[in-house]
Amino acid sequence: MVVTTDGLTKTYGDFHAVDHLNLRVPRGGIYGFLGPNGAGKSTTMKLLLGLTRPTSGTMSVLGHPVSPRSPLPAGAIGSLIEGPSYYPRLTGPENLAMIADYLGLPRIRVQHALATVALTGQDEKLVKDYSLGMKQRLGLAMALLADPPLMLLDEPTNGLDPAGVAEIRELIVALARQEGVTVIVSSHILSEIEQMADVVGIICAGSLRYQGPLSGLQDEGVIDFTVSDPAGAAALFDEQRIAHRVRGRTVRIPMLPDEAVGDLVTRIVRAGGTVFRVQTVRKTLEQAFLELTDPLGHQHRPGPAADAVPLTTGRGAQR
Repeated sequence: MVVTTDGLTKTYGDFHAVDHLNLRVPRGGIYGFLGPNGAGKSTTMKLLLGLTRPTSGTMSVLGHPVSPRSPLPAGAIGSLIEGPSYYPRLTGPENLAMIADYLGLPRIRVQHALATVALTGQDEKLVKDYSLGMKQRLGLAMALLADPPLMLLDEPTNGLDPAGVAEIRELIVALARQEGVTVIVSSHILSEIEQMADVVGIICAGSLRYQGPLSGLQDEGVIDFTVSDPAGAAALFDEQRIAHRVRGRTVRIPMLPDEAVGDLVTRIVRAGGTVFRVQTVRKTLEQAFLELTDPLGHQHRPGPAADAVPLTTGRGAQR
């Protein structure tokens, strides 16, 4: 693990900005840090960078315990937090040269960083005349200047148009895949993280609600039979001791192997019924994300086809 935290907590009075966070960020690839605005994503990144002190808990970054008394050396982590900071009346190379001098880095790193984020050919242009997308790429170049093994990017596509979002996303993926950098990227947009991340952590109200692959958010699903005689199909499922629920002409059962489903279709038809449709219904990633980040715990399911009414046997027992 390139980053681990145990019980990491940051409070402001009675407000828990980060509440007993246990992060596990594997080395290599992209870790998507998902959560609504105000969930604690930026605060967590500031804690990892040593920009704010934890109230309690421990952190380990790049294999080293981190605390106010033992911070990581400057340049060990590349970061872009709440937008890039720069001198608007200097050029991009001049801004990078100042950072290189501060970190004691050779200035040859400046052109390498600019090339990595596709900002070459803009040497005479003042940063105040950059587009928003160019400013974000300059921020990435600043984060890359010291060739860090870990980068923390806080909402790096905020405010960009769709083309700019795609451009920054491709850059981040290239950094992880081609440069071997571990990237923690935060966002409140699921679709954005879905296209980048290998592993995700979902945070809400300062607490980690889920951590693991996105595929782990999807449930096994259920099977809906739309038939001409739902009562007859339900009786058949009773005979087979298969939990079910009837709604209109649709009878829902738990997920079964293909062979078992085929056998049920055959039995329904032999009994004189017609099977109009057989379909699998699964919770979408968006529904799972909304449920995890809904402070009221609402079920976000679109319509009766994905209703959460429990399946029952003919004797009324839940299964």
